[in-house]
Amino acid sequence: MPKTNPRDSKLKMRKLESELSLFKITTLVLAVATVILALVVSYPSIHVLVYGPPPGQRLTGIDQPLSSTELSTINNAPNSYFEVAGNMLLNLSLYGESKQNGTYTGTVFVQPSKYNAPLVIGGKPSVIYIGAISCVYCAENRWAMALALSRFGSFASLYKGYSSLGDADVPTLYWDADNYASNGAADYGDHYSSSYINFFSAEYATNISKGFAFVNSADPIGYFVAHAPNQSYMQAMNFMNSTDAFAGTPFTFWGTTINTGADAVVFGTPVANQSASLPPLTYMTHQQIIGQLSSLNNTFATEEYAAADVYVAETCPAIGNSAPVCSLPAIKSLESILGLTSG
Repeated sequence: MPKTNPRDSKLKMRKLESELSLFKITTLVLAVATVILALVVSYPSIHVLVYGPPPGQRLTGIDQPLSSTELSTINNAPNSYFEVAGNMLLNLSLYGESKQNGTYTGTVFVQPSKYNAPLVIGGKPSVIYIGAISCVYCAENRWAMALALSRFGSFASLYKGYSSLGDADVPTLYWDADNYASNGAADYGDHYSSSYINFFSAEYATNISKGFAFVNSADPIGYFVAHAPNQSYMQAMNFMNSTDAFAGTPFTFWGTTINTGADAVVFGTPVANQSASLPPLTYMTHQQIIGQLSSLNNTFATEEYAAADVYVAETCPAIGNSAPVCSLPAIKSLESILGLTSG
């Protein structure tokens, strides 16, 4: 019978001990993960999920404010980006844009309805937005809106949000930390300042785990009038109600024009292995979206800046084209195409 080498025995023992330690560590990690997952299931308000759920199930970081660097990307976007994107829109070099019988049409170019005059509150013309935090078109639209508004003022805060889990959970910006767990509420943003314009935003706040729903479908805008936080908001909501133009969210007023329903529809650029049933934006994080907006070397960013250009061109006539962005050649061309003049 062969003799056992004492050195081999010690090596085998060390190997066994090492494997046992690894097994204990692995078991502990799995146990902790199981507890965290149990907490997430038991307490729906916990939205930081361990394994990063697929699109249609995410609410990661919801209601968290943008970092100073992320916010700066929105507030301090260079005018050169707006000029380049505007020219691409005018030249029909953006995807989905066309010109028929002299009229521009497409996913980026909106055709607003001209209104008689600006709504002046506190000595300044107004931009008004009515939307819903669970609405997928509102979710997409806020990116271009924020860029456009940054040309006339700045945001002290913007918040990370999503359209509802029943409507693709598209990453978006919230104007305020919204009550996404509510079964019916009115949320108003108040983190924007400008020497040129007012910005009044009102959101339907319904449970984000469901699809889009009106708080009061019988009188949707009257609901915001009744819940207005102050006299200025009440005046803005009464004005929107008086137009009789509401056709769904988003519903916006830019200086002297009304945009009804889905406009500037930019849902991102598809890439490989994405389901065609979900918008490309669904697969992106807020950081990725903001990262793309920080440069103008991708299709998505160019379309977002071009959409913002249209909103800027709608707003400039109401302030007599007095903001620096209004002097950009692309903005002046867009004003002419929209049939707008200084008021």
